[in-house]
Amino acid sequence: MHGNIRILWLGALAVGLLLVAPLTKTLANEDSEMSIATFAGGCFWCMEPPFHQTEGVTDVVAGYMGGAVDNPSYREVSSGNTGHLEVAQITYDPSLVSFDELLEVFWRNIDPTDSYGQFADRGPQYKTAIFCHDEEQRIAAVASRKALEESGKFSDPIVTDIREAAEFFPAEEYHQDYYKKNALHYNAYKVGSGRAGFLKKTWDKDEK
Repeated sequence: MHGNIRILWLGALAVGLLLVAPLTKTLANEDSEMSIATFAGGCFWCMEPPFHQTEGVTDVVAGYMGGAVDNPSYREVSSGNTGHLEVAQITYDPSLVSFDELLEVFWRNIDPTDSYGQFADRGPQYKTAIFCHDEEQRIAAVASRKALEESGKFSDPIVTDIREAAEFFPAEEYHQDYYKKNALHYNAYKVGSGRAGFLKKTWDKDEK
């Protein structure tokens, strides 16, 4: 008796899995080809949350790009001598979120008028930049920057660089998802660095 019940239960489970699988695949957009975008916005801890919270983004990795040293360490990049910038590399589904929308997230989470860092973080490694992975991204980035310049949102010049993407080096594991692993320290840093106040004042809301 128990054997028959078990067979019936396993059969029902198999049917259930077959019914759920197509739905899961549709929701996850597994057939969509993912794209990559890379942004330097100062401390990469602060650039992960806004992109993680953007629909269509499937992964955000903190790392380094733009320098002359292979596989640099955080200590090396922090010296400002390697030429790397701290970046967030985003994997996204272009059927759900466009590169233009990612650019909007980027602009709303930085000070694009600061030519030598971001907020309390000073040095070339904290400069802002859009690293373009193809010509389409470059054209969109140039147009987006021009639109921001012409909007009059900032009285000072927009100094964010637009560069060709280079080799990406993921940062050390303890930097990944830092805002989740060390929420208290991250939140204190974001406020203490001046970023949170600047974003609230500039965009009239508290950016996350």
